[in-house]
Amino acid sequence: MGLELHNTLTGKTEAFKPLDVSGRVLFYTCGPTVYDYAHIGNFRSFLNADVLRRTLEFLGHDVVHVMNITDVGHMTDDAVADGGGEDKMEVAAKRLQEAKKSGALPAGVDIDPNDPMAIAEFYAQAFLEDGRLLGLKVAIEADDHPSRLPRPTQYVEAMIGMVSSLIDRGHAYVASDGVVYFDVQSWPDYGQLSGNTIEALRSGEGGRVDMQTQVIKRHPADFMLWKPDSTHLMRWPSPWGEGYPGWHLECSVMARELLGDEIDIHSGGEDNIFPHHECEIAQSRGVTGCQAFARYWFHTRHLMVDGTKMSKSGGTFFTIRDLLDRGASPAAIRLELVRTHYRVNSNFTFQGLRDAQRQIDRWHRVVSWLQSHASVTCDGAGPLTQALPSFKSALSDDLNIAGALGVINSAIGELDISEPPQDVEGDSTWGCELESFLAMDTVIGVLNLSSETTHVDTDQTDQIESLIRARTEARAARDWGRADEIRDELLEMGIAIKDDPEGTSWQRVVQ
Repeated sequence: MGLELHNTLTGKTEAFKPLDVSGRVLFYTCGPTVYDYAHIGNFRSFLNADVLRRTLEFLGHDVVHVMNITDVGHMTDDAVADGGGEDKMEVAAKRLQEAKKSGALPAGVDIDPNDPMAIAEFYAQAFLEDGRLLGLKVAIEADDHPSRLPRPTQYVEAMIGMVSSLIDRGHAYVASDGVVYFDVQSWPDYGQLSGNTIEALRSGEGGRVDMQTQVIKRHPADFMLWKPDSTHLMRWPSPWGEGYPGWHLECSVMARELLGDEIDIHSGGEDNIFPHHECEIAQSRGVTGCQAFARYWFHTRHLMVDGTKMSKSGGTFFTIRDLLDRGASPAAIRLELVRTHYRVNSNFTFQGLRDAQRQIDRWHRVVSWLQSHASVTCDGAGPLTQALPSFKSALSDDLNIAGALGVINSAIGELDISEPPQDVEGDSTWGCELESFLAMDTVIGVLNLSSETTHVDTDQTDQIESLIRARTEARAARDWGRADEIRDELLEMGIAIKDDPEGTSWQRVVQ
């Protein structure tokens, strides 16, 4: 049974066939920009890519999976093809410098805020720690395969080489401001992934253009490959002046260096489709001359929290560490983030997190029962073993994760774990049922994660959020005395709060 996978490039669900006849799969994922802790929306995308990888392996493929860790060049305004605003690493440096001045560096953060590489390394390690807790295989394998988690700063020379090749091939030019741009008019297929057209982009439709630079570009949608800037915090010498690479360029170079000119799958969040992935395709194919850069494009839709967009000011912005501080287990977080189909907007709730925990607790009871009776013989295949083909069928249907979970839970429902089983004549044992269950969990990936939780009191969580809202209202009314009283009340409850420009966040502290 082969995998049917939706391909953003064609807009169709297609039979997956790897380039390599041996079945090896070349897979590239857009990873985090390490200027802060990754939030749960980021991790939903990373974990869905992980489920795709695990599914491919479950179906018998050998997967070479690369995920970049961006440490330079990713600008704050992703909607502009040039990458408008500031470099996110510079934003991190400024944020930490201000925090250090005020004595408000976050707990556990002990880094030089003037050293962007130290900042990047700190948050890269934090990402790897979070990823390992959640069973992200590319993070788990980091020590054995460090090259599969590349940093752009390690590939600057190769980026300069790609820019030179694009200029030589007539796909790039040096503008009057010294910036090297990709010429989208040299690439008729530009817009194929996102559905944008060059004509629409000229008028500003389908993606904003930078009004300050479009007058010096051949086309408003031309995007930056290299920017000379002697004031930039992170910069390198190049034929076009000391400066830094464009964010889109980085992934094209790292994918090519580590996986080759043409790969099987490229994944990311749906916000990466345009301009980032569209630009990657143009650069990569412009250099290699291949008919494809990635043959299948896999995109995860957005994560909402309580039905709204994540927002610090609204109290709906969470990192993995925030959830752990509130008593969630890594296993429950993973299940909650992957159990909604990747092509549907997911709605994260704490009730959903509690439901995920209950499901995992039930699974562990079944595993313990099967382990205790692994040598007891039974007559024929049990319900979990019989469920394997249906489980495989659900996953093969464009990663129908809800269907796959339903298959597991239906099979478990047929087991009576209230009594020990009796030995009967047969050529199978309950150990075979355990093996089948564990085989299915190689895709779901929760049974080997920590499922321990402090079971945070729901009423107290609601009380905390209510007090924070009241404090926000008091501050807005300039009632500083009441705001301080609420802060003290929260501290007595063991809750520390932190204010920043995006709102107020909270975490539990050891008492």
